Amino acid sequence: MSLTRKDVEGIAHLARLEITEAELPVYTDSLSKILSFVEQLGAAETGEIEPMAHPLEGESQRLRPDAVTERDQHAKFQQNAPAVAGALYVVPKVIE
Repeated sequence: MSLTRKDVEGIAHLARLEITEAELPVYTDSLSKILSFVEQLGAAETGEIEPMAHPLEGESQRLRPDAVTERDQHAKFQQNAPAVAGALYVVPKVIE
């Protein structure tokens, strides 16, 4: 699948990205290559492949112990905040 310049501009607008004129051809080419690769993956025959319930079937995944590894430093971090109330960060209201 090949994207056009207008397609990439539309994607950039939706993603709120600012793309310069010099970057536009690079993004157009890169995104077109990615979509072409995804199309190739979609063409792979997977009809006779049984879905896996778990990627490590018959094996177990090593888990780390559920233990605290870092100490509570919220007071130190909140020293840099412009406003704190009740151990919470106070931010300006953005929704009316």
